[in-house]
Amino acid sequence: MDFLAGKAKEVAERVVQEEEGHRRHLVIYLSGAHAYGFPSPDSDLDLKAIHIEPTRNLLGLSNSKESFDRLEFIDGVEIDYSSNEIKGVLAGIIAGNGNYIERVIGNLVAHSTPEHEELKALVPSLLSQRLYRHYRGFAANQRKSFAEADKPTAKKLLYVLRTALTGTHLLNTGELRVDLTTTADDYGFADANELIDAKKAGEQTVLSEDVRQSWLKRLDSLFELLDNAHERSALPEEAPGAKEAEDWLVKTRTVQLAR
Repeated sequence: MDFLAGKAKEVAERVVQEEEGHRRHLVIYLSGAHAYGFPSPDSDLDLKAIHIEPTRNLLGLSNSKESFDRLEFIDGVEIDYSSNEIKGVLAGIIAGNGNYIERVIGNLVAHSTPEHEELKALVPSLLSQRLYRHYRGFAANQRKSFAEADKPTAKKLLYVLRTALTGTHLLNTGELRVDLTTTADDYGFADANELIDAKKAGEQTVLSEDVRQSWLKRLDSLFELLDNAHERSALPEEAPGAKEAEDWLVKTRTVQLAR
């Protein structure tokens, strides 16, 4: 967990250890501003996980829960942890859910397993044009939030840019880039670096109304990039590896039952 330092690292390691005591994770990924390239000193730790329910619980009388959430402050550090069971995650990836795709193949991994490595190898065959709907819908909601906010923050605007450019690059290349500093220049938004500097100064840095209006005009071209990437995308319309992913899940659950 070398991408964190000091108190944040201590708290993250503590939470990972505690949650591992409750369920078996395939991966725990640090999402949010840290992954997107614009963390501020007061940014929360956005830990997004994938766990696997014991096969015996699925076959027996136990009640199985598909998701878990934890939101609290620990030693002054805000923790936002959530975990989803692998079946729903795989179904979501096949359907184009970018949040789940990012959990599996994102770079800031706080906890990993051999099964996570196997899952990473499956993801390229599960990418499809379906992810366009996720990234465009998410970016559009964030754009609306930025446009209507009483206090337009750099954070809200950066989330619009990050989401749309991640989707654009995925559709263009099949490569995941969630860090805005790795996409902004390539797609004509180099001045987003000024917003990043402002956001790094504080989580709730407010932009002037003139800056908001200027960016709202430019966001039309951002969404055009995403729409054009969808139209030209070489990704298949459906995930070709869905059957392979199902076979992997059955094998993984069967192996777990025999332990």
